[in-house]
Amino acid sequence: MTDNVVPLFKTPEPTPEPAPSAASESTAVRPAPVWKRSSRALRSAVTDDRTKAAVRLVARHGLYVVGGTRIVARRTWDGRTGSRYERMIRAAEAAGNWEEAKEWEDRLTRFRAARHHRRMDLLKAPQDAVKSALYGTGLTVGGLLALGIVLAVANKDIGDVVTPISAAIEFIRWIVYLATVVWGPAVTVGPWLALLSLWQVGRQRQTAPAWAMPVGQRDDAGAPITPSIVVTALRDLGIAPLRNAIKEMGDSGAAMLGPIRIAGCGVEVDVTLPSGVSTAEVQGRRRKLAENLARHEHEVFITLPTAARTVRLWIADSGALDEPIGPSPLVTDETMTANYKTGKAPWGQDLRGDKALLSLFQRMLLITGLSNQGKTAALRALALWLALDRTVEFRIADLKGVGDWDMFTGLATTVIQGPTDEHVIEATEMLEAGVAEMERRIQAPPGTVFTPLVLIVDEAQVAFMCPAVGDDRRPYGGSKATSRYFMAARKIHNQGRAVDVLLWEGTQDPTDQNLPKLVREGAHTRISLALGTESQARMALGDKAVDGGAAPHLLRQGFDKGTVVVASDGITIPAGQASITVRTHYIDTDTAALIADRAKALRSKVTRSATTAEGERVDALADISTVLADQPKMRTQEVLAALATLNPGVYREWTFADLKEVLDAAGAPPRKTDGRMNVDTRRVRRALAERDDKGPAAASE
Repeated sequence: MTDNVVPLFKTPEPTPEPAPSAASESTAVRPAPVWKRSSRALRSAVTDDRTKAAVRLVARHGLYVVGGTRIVARRTWDGRTGSRYERMIRAAEAAGNWEEAKEWEDRLTRFRAARHHRRMDLLKAPQDAVKSALYGTGLTVGGLLALGIVLAVANKDIGDVVTPISAAIEFIRWIVYLATVVWGPAVTVGPWLALLSLWQVGRQRQTAPAWAMPVGQRDDAGAPITPSIVVTALRDLGIAPLRNAIKEMGDSGAAMLGPIRIAGCGVEVDVTLPSGVSTAEVQGRRRKLAENLARHEHEVFITLPTAARTVRLWIADSGALDEPIGPSPLVTDETMTANYKTGKAPWGQDLRGDKALLSLFQRMLLITGLSNQGKTAALRALALWLALDRTVEFRIADLKGVGDWDMFTGLATTVIQGPTDEHVIEATEMLEAGVAEMERRIQAPPGTVFTPLVLIVDEAQVAFMCPAVGDDRRPYGGSKATSRYFMAARKIHNQGRAVDVLLWEGTQDPTDQNLPKLVREGAHTRISLALGTESQARMALGDKAVDGGAAPHLLRQGFDKGTVVVASDGITIPAGQASITVRTHYIDTDTAALIADRAKALRSKVTRSATTAEGERVDALADISTVLADQPKMRTQEVLAALATLNPGVYREWTFADLKEVLDAAGAPPRKTDGRMNVDTRRVRRALAERDDKGPAAASE
C-alpha cells in the first residue's frame, strides 16, 4: 500500500548549478588592482575640502613669515642705504617730473654726507670708548670710596669704608647670575619671538597670495581703492612700456598718481602715464582695468583731463551705481518754477553725486538710445520743467502714441500721438508751421522780443523712415533734400536758435537711415542712453566726445535705465572732458500728469487781452474769421500762425489755450477731425453773425 501512495506535496529536487564556462569567467567582476584603489583614495584625500583648507592654512602663515622677512629686510636696507632716494629719483624721471627728481637727488646727497660723517665718527669710537670707560671707572670707584668714608665716620667703624664697593660687587654678581639664568630661555624663545614679529608684519601687510586666503577673504570685490591697488591694476593691463616703467619705479609706482579724492559714490584719481604710453591704450583696456580693480566694467570711467599724458579714473564703490537716486525736485518742490533764459533744469546727478543742471536756452536737443532705456522719461522731464515757464509754447508729436505725452494736452498748442503715416504727416506739417513762424520772426523789426517755441518730436526715427509721399511727389521721410520732414528739421537747426524756435528730437537705435548726419549734428545738446556699438555712440554724441572717453555703448542695457551721457555746453562738465555721465531722476506718468497740472494752473493765471500796443481792443473772433478766409476748416496751429502774421503785436504770444478760450466763449470750439484739431469756418461765421445780431454790446464783451 505504501508503495502506491502519491504524496500531495512533492518537494522539488535542487537543480544542480551549471559549471562555469570560460566565457562567464572572463566577464566576471574582478576587484580593482591595489594601485588603482590607492590612487583613487589618494586623489580623494588630496581634493577634499579639508585638505585644501589645511594646505591654504599652512601656505598662508608660511608666506606671512616670508613676506614679513622681505618687508623688514627691505626697510632695513632702505634705512642703511640710499636705495629709497634712488627709487624716488627713477619714479620722478619716469613721470617726467624733473623738478621732483632734482629735489630727491639733493636729499640723496645730504643723506650720503650724513652717513659719511657717522662712519668717520665710528673710526674714533673705540678710542673714545676706552677713555670713557677709564674715566667712568675712576669716578665710580672714587665715589664709592668717598661714600664709604662718610659711612665709616658716621658709624665710627673703619670697615665701612669698603662697604659701598662690596655692595656694588655683590650687585654685579647678582646681575651676572640672573643673566645666566635668563640666557638659556632667551636663546630658546628669542628666535620664536622674532619669527612671530615677522609673521605679524606679513599678516598686517597681507603678503600671502589670494589663493591662500580663506574663502571669505578671497573675494576682494568692493575693497577700498588704495595707491598700491591702482598701480598694480595699471601694471597688469598688458601694456609693456607701462609695466616696465612701474617695475623700474619699484614701490614708488604711486608717484604716477595724484591724490585719491572722494567723488560722490566713488573715488577719483589722475594718473600721469610714463613716456611711451598713450592714453588711448589705457582707454582701450577699460574692462581689464575694472577687473584688476575688482569692479565691474560699468563701475570704472576713464576720461582725459587737460593735463597732457594723463587719464582720470573714476572708480565707483562696488554696487553703488545700482542704487536709485532720490526723487526729482519737480516732485518734492511744488512751488518750483522755471526760467527759459536764466534757469537750469534739475535733471539728475552726476557720478560724483553733484546735481546735474541743464540749461535749455536756445539749444537744439537730441536724445537717443536703445529701446526701453528711459529715453521718453528723460526727455519729458526736461519739458515738464520748462513748462513751468509760462512764456514757453510747446508743439509736440509723439510718434509712438502710447500716452506718454497725454499730460501735455491742454498745455501744448499741438499734441500729436500715433505711429502711422498720417501722424508723421501731421508732425511734418507741425515742423513746417514752425519753419513759417521762424521765418516770420526773422523778418520782424530789429529788437522784437519773441516767446520761446519748442517743437518736440519723440520717436523721430518713425518720421525719417516714413514712406509716404505728398501730392507734390515729395516724400515726407528720408534724408534727401526732397524730404519734407528732413528739410524742415534742417531749416530750424540752421536759423531757429536766433529767434527761440527750437527742435527737440528723441530717437532710438540710431543709424544713418533713421537719424541722418546733418540732423544729429545740428543739435547743440546731444544725449545718449545705452547703445549697442561704438559707431552708434559716435552718431549720438560725435567723435570728439567718444574720443574723450564718452562710452554710452558700455552702459548696461536693461540695468542703467535713465543713465545718460551728455555732450553739451549747457551742463557743467569737468575741465578737459567732452562729456559727462548723468543719472536722471525718473518721473512716472502719473506724477508727470500732476506736474503738468501745476504748469496749467500757472498758465491759467495769465490772461492775454486782445489789445494793440496803443491799448485799443481788437475783435479776436472777427480776426479768426478773417484768417479762415474761404477755407471750410483750418488746423488750429495754422490759425495761430495766420493770426500772428495778421497782427503780431496782439497774437504773437497766443497759444492754443488762448485760441480755445475765444472759440469756446463764442460757441465754436475747435474739434478734432481725422486726429487733428481744426477750427470750423461755418461755426465761426455763425457765431459771429449771432453776436452781431445781439448788437454792439455783445461785440465789445
